[in-house]
Formats: sequence, C-alpha cells, structure tokens
Amino acid sequence: MPATPPRSPARPQRRPRPSPQPPRAQARPRRRKRPRWAMRAVTTLSVVVLASAGIGHAVVTSLDSGIARVDPFKDMKNRPQGGHGMNVLLVGTDGRDRITELERRKYRLGGAPCHCTDTIMIVHVSEDRERASVVSLPRDSYAQLPEHVDETTGEHHGPHPIRINAAYAEGGPQLTVRTVENMTHVKIDHYLEVDFTSFMKTVDVLGGVRICTPEPLKDSYTGLDLPAGTHTLMGGEALQYVRSRHVDGASDLGRMKRQQRFLAALIDRATSSGVLLNPLRFRDVTRAVLGSVRADEGFGTDELLDLGRAMRHFSPSSSEFTTVPIGRMGYLVPGIGSTLQWDRAGAEKLFQSLRDDKPLTVNRPPRGGSRAVPVGVAPQQIRVQVENGTGTDGLARRVDAALAATGFATTRHPVTSAKHSVRRTVIVYDPRWDRSARSLAAALPGSELRAKPGQGAMLKVIAGADFKDVRKVKADDPAQDASAVVRGDEVVCSGGA
Repeated sequence: MPATPPRSPARPQRRPRPSPQPPRAQARPRRRKRPRWAMRAVTTLSVVVLASAGIGHAVVTSLDSGIARVDPFKDMKNRPQGGHGMNVLLVGTDGRDRITELERRKYRLGGAPCHCTDTIMIVHVSEDRERASVVSLPRDSYAQLPEHVDETTGEHHGPHPIRINAAYAEGGPQLTVRTVENMTHVKIDHYLEVDFTSFMKTVDVLGGVRICTPEPLKDSYTGLDLPAGTHTLMGGEALQYVRSRHVDGASDLGRMKRQQRFLAALIDRATSSGVLLNPLRFRDVTRAVLGSVRADEGFGTDELLDLGRAMRHFSPSSSEFTTVPIGRMGYLVPGIGSTLQWDRAGAEKLFQSLRDDKPLTVNRPPRGGSRAVPVGVAPQQIRVQVENGTGTDGLARRVDAALAATGFATTRHPVTSAKHSVRRTVIVYDPRWDRSARSLAAALPGSELRAKPGQGAMLKVIAGADFKDVRKVKADDPAQDASAVVRGDEVVCSGGA
C-alpha cells in the first residue's frame, strides 16, 4: 500500500477581535416583531400580484406571436418631431375575406371591397397613461398624396390630390401614415389595422355593447333598423351601426359621431366588466382583437401590457372624442369629385394639443350661456345650396355667407334661381332628411318647408324677398356637432346595463 503522505501542519485560526460595545444609551432600539398575520397577508398579496403579472405577461407574449406584421415606417424620412405620449393610427379597412356567406347576406356586406380605409383615427394616449384623445379624420378629406413609388409596379408617382381614404389603396399602410403625418404634423408611433372580422369578434367576446339613440335609425344600405331607445348590439349589429352613412343628411360626419359614441361605449364596457383585471378574460378579448389585425413591428408585448395597465384606470370620462374641423363641405376637385376641406386654423390648434399632450377639452367652449336655438341636427352636418329667388343682386351670396357663419355646410357657390319673384324663402328637402330641414328652418324664421322626394342629402334654400337674417342655432346634443370635443361620459348611455 502506498505510504500515507504527511499532513501539512494546520494553521492556527485567528479569532476576530470582539468589537467594542457602544454605550447603552446609543444602542439601537429593538424592532417589534411584525404580527404573523401581517406577514402572511403581505406574502400572499405579493404572490397573487406576481402570479397575475406572470399570467398576464405569458398570455400577451403568446398572443404577440400571432399578430400579422406590417412595416408602415419603412425608409420614411423628414418625419415630424415626436412629442409626449403615444400616438396610434387606428385604421379600419373594408376587408371581409373571413366573413361567412350568411353574415354577408344578413349584414349587407356584399360587393367587392375597395381596399381602402373606412375609418381613420388618431388615438393619443397621454404620457401619464390616464387619458385617451381620439381624433377622427373624415374619409372624404381633401389630401395631397406625397411623392412615392408603387411597391408592386415600381412606377413613380408625383404629389397629387386625393381623398384621404384612397392613400391606402395606392400605397397601403406606409403611404397612409406618410399622408396623415404630412397633413397633421403629428408623429405616429404605432399603426393598428382592423377589419370587419376583428371588429365583430371583439364585440361578441365582450358580450355586446350598449348604445342608446333618441331617434330611430334606419339605413337600407346596411340593414340597420333601430327604434328609438337603448339597445345592446352584438358584433354584426354593431358593424351595421358604425358603417351606416345614410341615416340622415350628415352622411360620413354623422357616421363618425356614431363611431365615436360606440368607441366610448366599448371603453365603458371593457373597463366596467372586469375584463382588464382578469388575465384569462383579457386573453380572450385580446385574442379576438389580435387574431385579425395588422400592426407595426414595434407594437408588441410591452406595448399591449402598457395599454392594458393604462386602461385599468380609464373610464368614459378619461376619454375624449372629436373630428377635424371642416372648413368647406363639397369641395370639388377635378377627377376626384366632392371632398371635405379642413379648417386650417382649427385643425392646427387641434393637432398642437396632441403634440403638447394636452386635453382637447381645455380648448372647449363652455356649455350653456348661448342664445342659439337648440336643433336636432347640428348645422355642420347639413349641406345647403343657396339660390337667389329675387331680382336683388348679391342676396344669395349674403344668405350663403350668413348660413356658413352659423355653421351650415354651404357650397359657397350660390346660384340664381329659375324664379325671380319669390316672396317667401323656401327650403326644398328630401323627406328622408326632414330632421335636417327642420333644423335649417329654425335658422330661417318664417321660411316655407317644401318636400321633394329624390332631392337627396343636399338641401336647397331659395332666398325670397322676406329674408332678413339668419338665426344662430346649435345641436341640442353636443355629440351631434362634428367638430365638438366630447368626453366619453357625455355620450355613453346612462344607467345600468
């Protein structure tokens, strides 16, 4: 057996010198032991919070991989300077590839899609994540498309005028973002694209959304048929509600106000039903939304969780809605047709508020105190063509200017009537737009209402010798005013579900 190696001598271990004890007067007071129930409560709460956060993150991470991705910011240059908060361009398209044949017939979704944007909204989430401002951009807005190259054909296109919703058809998400940024000077941080399918699924998984209407809503184009009152709309009916353009003379402006009203109700439903506090329900809703949307690469798990946490503190009063102020309705563009021209000063003031991360309601005029006559339809939603029915030169121009100053969407191109001896001012209207006609008549006291089936959405005013002045009117419901800033709690239904 090999010899055992000699052990090395062990080194003596030095004992540490005891530190001198401080005087008894300077000794630290002994801490009281925390009661066991408090320790258990803190531990349990910590476990629950961490577990919930873990589940939430795991759920959203798994959903993140299923989002269809686009690159709307590719090779973009000379972009606006970023401000505070987060700006999301929310685009609703007319995609209907995954709609069943039964749904097509039931909800009047037939016909070939135009591959353009039905809805364009800038959603601004404040930097403190306590407020959301939603600005609708009318689909028929006059826009100058920036210079671009067609990615499919490689063809070069110079700047040219369009309706803003056609930007998507010409250049997809990227050209849409460029056009919006050029017009608003607001930097878009994220892009979300929703189609018919994702919209319907989202409403269904929430169990429907509650809306109320003081007037019956009927549109033969979409099949919408709602009597006055309160209704809980499921996916297909909700799609009819937000798509209808032929309910009254307000056309697309009226539709945008209904979309804003519905979005406020959707926020109310999501924040009051416990969805955002329940990871599993949050998963179901998010899966329904993200299963058929497209988003930019930067909109991922962290952003979804950030929005989810922010919306837990949201309520209808935390959200505000408005539409870009319109300076001119029926602005004719050769080769394009009728468009909406923005009020430059009003639009710049609005978008400056987004850039500065300020509430839109800061600039809202106080309610009440006005001598304006309340009417059922806001003057901004009523299109008017003025004719001179007398031999007095310049009368039609004077009437047109007075109506426009009160807010009516006049053509700004008055004409001479075939009759030149009209004594009493006449309002010619299509019976389908009778509410608009009555609102216009309130601004022209003593005028005669004359129904003419087939007249269409444009109302006609034949100025007579009795014309004196235009009376100021305003919508009795502030949500009817296209450019009014309203909070979510001002447009959602009151009372319980």
